[in-house]
Amino acid sequence: MANNYETLVLLSPELAEDDRKAILTTLTGIVDRDGGKMVETDDWGMRQLAYPVEKQTRGYYVRLVFEAPGALVAELERNIRITDGIFKFMTVKLAA
Repeated sequence: MANNYETLVLLSPELAEDDRKAILTTLTGIVDRDGGKMVETDDWGMRQLAYPVEKQTRGYYVRLVFEAPGALVAELERNIRITDGIFKFMTVKLAA
């Protein structure tokens, strides 16, 4: 059974535009490949951080909303953890 999820990703401000797009293409590709469906990709852009993360005071935020089974979320998060350029992320299950 597929549920709706939201993942917020914080990318390094030092990444080039092409690198950011490549990371997002990879993440959305994982969702599509493993039986999920992208609902929305919301680019929040560069923002000031509340506290330094890896000695950076700014970060690039992207919000992904997708419909997927729970196993896909685990695979997506595994890929996020091993991807260079991603500082932090958080995935939450959205209410039905």
